[in-house]
Amino acid sequence: MDPDPDEACSEHRPTKASKPTWLKAACFILILIAVRPFSTAPPTGATALRFEPPDTKPVKEKGPASPKKKKKTIYLTFDDGPNKGTQKMMDIVKAEAIPVTLFIIGEHVYGSREQAAVFDSIMTCRYFEIANHSYTHARHNQFAKFYLVPDSVIADFTRCADSLQLNNQIVRTPGRNIWRTATISRTDIKSSATAADSLYAAGFIQLGWDLEWHFDDQLRLKTDSDGMMRDVDSLFANALTKTPNHLVILAHDQVYQDPADSAELHQFILKLKARDEYLFEVVSRYPGLKN
Repeated sequence: MDPDPDEACSEHRPTKASKPTWLKAACFILILIAVRPFSTAPPTGATALRFEPPDTKPVKEKGPASPKKKKKTIYLTFDDGPNKGTQKMMDIVKAEAIPVTLFIIGEHVYGSREQAAVFDSIMTCRYFEIANHSYTHARHNQFAKFYLVPDSVIADFTRCADSLQLNNQIVRTPGRNIWRTATISRTDIKSSATAADSLYAAGFIQLGWDLEWHFDDQLRLKTDSDGMMRDVDSLFANALTKTPNHLVILAHDQVYQDPADSAELHQFILKLKARDEYLFEVVSRYPGLKN
């Protein structure tokens, strides 16, 4: 009788109780892979990536940066307008958008239609402050005689103020560097002191200057913009201004009819603006003008 096929193969058929060794090993390896956490170590030579939880602290929003506080004030002033150089000076000032003060001669406003038109444009421009430089400019430069008669001095400045309808009492004395404010009393030529005192008693504040931009007999500048910058630096460094950290500059607008000189004026303004420490102001904001 032939053996039953099932019985013939029974000793070679694997059972649940007896698995081959290789199968047990394979199952063990699979179990290890399933339960062992993956390693986060980078391969040799690689850079480890660090994952950190996000910062949960609230982030304070930064507002706009505060502008740097200016430490020194420049008062750029121009005398004797309106005249042939006034318009070029005005164009430069408007281009650079800086405040300046123009000490106007009353008689010049009525000298010609062109001068009257320039004055009208000054009146409508926000960069210009108008101050009083007398009506006749000391009786047409008769300085010594002019200041010997205080009443005539007062009358000349009063005429200018009335004719131009000026809204301040700030004046500059022609041909004299005189100061009469609540905090400063200076007279360059002593023979003019009585007239200056009388003018102040009549209510006129007199503002001179710390630095003048000089010109020659041909109305050409004697100093270029670099030289003026050196003078500005020296006055501040040596505390030689009438009021600490405040510098009044006198220029004459008729000089800037010349293209080369007007270019120097433009360069001077640009160089001043490039210094973060400087602020431009009109003279009515000069400290200590009134009690």
